[in-house]
Amino acid sequence: MVFAATDSGESDNSASGSGDSGTTPEKFPATRTEAATGTGEATTAFAASYVGVRWSGAKEGAAIRLADGDWQTLASGCATVEDGGTALVAAANATAYAVKAPSGIDGVHSLAIDTTDGPNRTFKVPSEATRVRGVRYLSRPAWGADESKRFKPDGSVNSPETYYPLQIITVHHTATPNNDPDPAATVRAIYEYHAITNDWGDIGYHFLIDEAGAVYEGRYSGDDGIPAFNPDGDLVTGFHSVGYNSGALGIALIGNLDQQAPTDAAKASLIRLIKVISRFKGLDPQARVTYTNPVNGTKKDTNTVGGHRDYFATECPGQVMYDLLAEVREAAARR
Repeated sequence: MVFAATDSGESDNSASGSGDSGTTPEKFPATRTEAATGTGEATTAFAASYVGVRWSGAKEGAAIRLADGDWQTLASGCATVEDGGTALVAAANATAYAVKAPSGIDGVHSLAIDTTDGPNRTFKVPSEATRVRGVRYLSRPAWGADESKRFKPDGSVNSPETYYPLQIITVHHTATPNNDPDPAATVRAIYEYHAITNDWGDIGYHFLIDEAGAVYEGRYSGDDGIPAFNPDGDLVTGFHSVGYNSGALGIALIGNLDQQAPTDAAKASLIRLIKVISRFKGLDPQARVTYTNPVNGTKKDTNTVGGHRDYFATECPGQVMYDLLAEVREAAARR
């Protein structure tokens, strides 16, 4: 095994949350949701923290209004679908919202999400800090991932795990509000949005990083305690870059980095995570490579460490973050 989860240098299989040994019960609010179809007004029985919207057809023109506020254009801050668009909007505890769409947009589906005030659920969280090659991270149980969302009503896995050798690392931003008071709740909202609204059956990123520099385990990769990888060192396929997912590791910084730089703590965690993954998978963060999609053979000359916009028409990872990628590559390549 070339890539392993550790705490204090020892193997830690509790990172997956399986079994009772080495775990502590912790409570997280259950995620509450209410779905709506089509345009027009919708009300919720709870104060929503986010509203996820997905539509077909034209990519631009849809809009949302929260309660009695102003209309705001729905923009895919981290665009992830080829047909139409999808957006996650901070709802500021609204109990009503409306969606409108011009001609050329149809198939509108929305989901009001509350990840802060639902009834508590108990999770078995690793008692000791979980680390991957020295980088401390919050395992899925440690941020309150409800694993039932990975499954269809018939009990089958919505998106069965597939694994391929790592080739490239793609940096994203979540395009959610900065100065987030509860980033774990935001991660749960993104999970709900990706797994349910987008019907991917899981969160699309392999890792997320908040403004304090905390690293969150993303896409489920198995019960072996190794985030993102299987015991053979292959990367689980995520859902973060259309056409360039297999063999591509996605790291999302929580917040909107179009006009604001990441915090020093977030940037430091990003660099360290890229450094350790690159080192143990034999990648050069500063190299140009030819990515080959192992599923369909598509090839692209690109940077080993790139931004989402290198692969898709999107603002992601935000202009300021994108402009910092050369600095990130250089720092991650230092020994």
